[in-house]
Amino acid sequence: MSKVAIIGGTGLTSLQNLEISGREIMHTPYGEPSSTLVRGTLGNNDVLFLPRHGSGHTITPHRINYRANLWALKEAGAEMIIAINAVGGIQPEYQPGCLVIPDQIIDYTWGRNNTFFEEGDNPVVHVDFTWPYCETLRQSLLQAASQAGVDVIKQGTYGATQGPRLETAAEINKLEADGCNTVGMTGMPEAVLARELEVCYASVGVVANTAAGRHEGEITMEEIEQHLAEGMKNVRTLLEHVIPLL
Repeated sequence: MSKVAIIGGTGLTSLQNLEISGREIMHTPYGEPSSTLVRGTLGNNDVLFLPRHGSGHTITPHRINYRANLWALKEAGAEMIIAINAVGGIQPEYQPGCLVIPDQIIDYTWGRNNTFFEEGDNPVVHVDFTWPYCETLRQSLLQAASQAGVDVIKQGTYGATQGPRLETAAEINKLEADGCNTVGMTGMPEAVLARELEVCYASVGVVANTAAGRHEGEITMEEIEQHLAEGMKNVRTLLEHVIPLL
């Protein structure tokens, strides 16, 4: 049974070098996941793969069924989840194409189903979320990056916004004042749902663009796609090196 799962974000709807052994349609108490779960091997290691936005990248960030996705991965046997997230870089060092392994997150989303503990007669549960990412998995990612010669920024604070629109320049100024280094739309409630399920969860952020107001002109999808293509090459290398460590 695969213990390691990969959630692919924008730019990673499939995994190169993944030898697929099967696909599994999952039904959950929370509805349908974004896609069928893919089982396979990556470098002779069993993994699960789920594209967060669906196989055709058709599900917007605020409409993703995060609870179904996380529940399905847990039910399929995942004990560790590596989430790939496209993000915008706020500070100058967070340049397009680079990788970030965040250690903190600030949630600016609203109206999303963000807990498993809200229905029925179950007692109220308050999970500790001081450190939102699994440090053991974070360190494995950093070790793999060092072994693979992949440059990564070793920490940072991810600002999770609602989407699907990009942010205004003033909103980015606010996020920076709050301490955010990157901004994205899919980091929450994914991280806290994994914590509620007691699944070790960490993120690899791929900087797809400089955040609003941080460069001249508009942010275009062509620009984002170009930088994601560059960053995803390093993501694939990183995954191939970290999976054996786990």
